[in-house]
Amino acid sequence: MSKVNTIRNKRAIIVLAAVAAALALALTGCGAAASSSAASASGSAAASSDDKTITVAASPTPHAQILTDAVKPLLEKEGYTLVVKEFNDYVLPNTATEEGEVDANYFQHEPYLKTFNEENKTHLVSVAAVHYEPFGLYAGKTSSLSALADGATIAVPNDTTNEARALLLLEQEGLIKLKSGAGVTATVADIVENPKNLQIKELEAATIPNVLKDVDIAAINSNYALGANLSVSKDALAVEDPNGTAAQTYKNIVVVREGNQDTEKTKALVKAIQDASIAEYINKSFDGAVLPVK
Repeated sequence: MSKVNTIRNKRAIIVLAAVAAALALALTGCGAAASSSAASASGSAAASSDDKTITVAASPTPHAQILTDAVKPLLEKEGYTLVVKEFNDYVLPNTATEEGEVDANYFQHEPYLKTFNEENKTHLVSVAAVHYEPFGLYAGKTSSLSALADGATIAVPNDTTNEARALLLLEQEGLIKLKSGAGVTATVADIVENPKNLQIKELEAATIPNVLKDVDIAAINSNYALGANLSVSKDALAVEDPNGTAAQTYKNIVVVREGNQDTEKTKALVKAIQDASIAEYINKSFDGAVLPVK
């Protein structure tokens, strides 16, 4: 073998050794990275299983108030922290629950939930019924139902479920008559008798208290009545019969994304919100505007 070939062979051996060392180092590094990733995933899973924070989306009154004042202390005794996120509309609490931004929501009744799921292809389910809010008729320019003049204007919510509820209350008071079987899906098109020729003005539910002075009477959700400092027991001209179809249908519920019904956090929330002390708190706090489910 020539001297040149000997030198070349030595160089080749050195290069091969360097490549082998690099490969060994790379494989070691990959193994360490995989081990680190597995440890991180394991830590994440542990953190998830130890998660003791329950986040609930809610309307300010009465839902957030009930959660903050009455439910939160009960959950704290069980080792949970309750975080309440307030929303002033009927859409975002559901989308936040669907997308996992919150664990649950508490603001709506079953008919609204059903309609929302159908219209938005969401997967939300009820896990507890808590209370109902008796719908009321309130005086605007006219001080009593008997004083309503021919052609008087009545403001009602424009969303499907709450409009039906308002119309059922007007029927309960003998002001209109609805088509047989209209029930909780009633619309103004289902009015078959209107002896006073009442003008039904459909408005977004949250805005109705603000226009009370501009209409003769208005049908208002109790949560919005409370927000406008209207007393159900003192100011309402009429309220829903607690044994009637509407009151039984429109119980407010706690909602989670389908599949989360049996999580530990959901179970803890349901147990707390159905505690007997919550019903006592509701009865003492809302002057009849909110009534616990029996």
